[in-house]
Amino acid sequence: MINKKTNVPFAGTADQEQRLLKVIEESRGVKGSLIMVLQSAQEIYGYLPIEVQKIVSEQMDIPLEEIYGVVSFYAQFSLNPMGQYKISCCLGTACYVRGAGKFFEKISNELGVKSGECTPDGKFSLEACRCIGACGLAPVLTVNEDVYGRLTEEQVEKILAKY
Repeated sequence: MINKKTNVPFAGTADQEQRLLKVIEESRGVKGSLIMVLQSAQEIYGYLPIEVQKIVSEQMDIPLEEIYGVVSFYAQFSLNPMGQYKISCCLGTACYVRGAGKFFEKISNELGVKSGECTPDGKFSLEACRCIGACGLAPVLTVNEDVYGRLTEEQVEKILAKY
């Protein structure tokens, strides 16, 4: 099945679904367990496509609109597949005034993806964030857990080449 919003085929497996159903069963009747179930679902699938949200909705007897509301509200949840290397470019005030917008645009052009998207090969995903708490190093970006600060435009290609 193709997710119409992302044009990415949903490729969940029977094993993944069984693992999700087990998590849901273990949390059945536990008040306030939705976020924990969604966190587990994201660990299992890597993101929360509508197909997974429907399973959670049906199995937990929670309206799909409520599930989507939670998933789209909290930044920890992703509606799109994430790449092997997750690039997050800070566009918070300190980074932005030091040129982070240019870096973000350069990375987006280099990878051919926009914020929230993943490259077709699944290698990189790109997101803009508002602050990663390293304002003294502005402008800053992260690749998975690696932090790069005091960036110059020339560094962008070198950073991407490392991965």
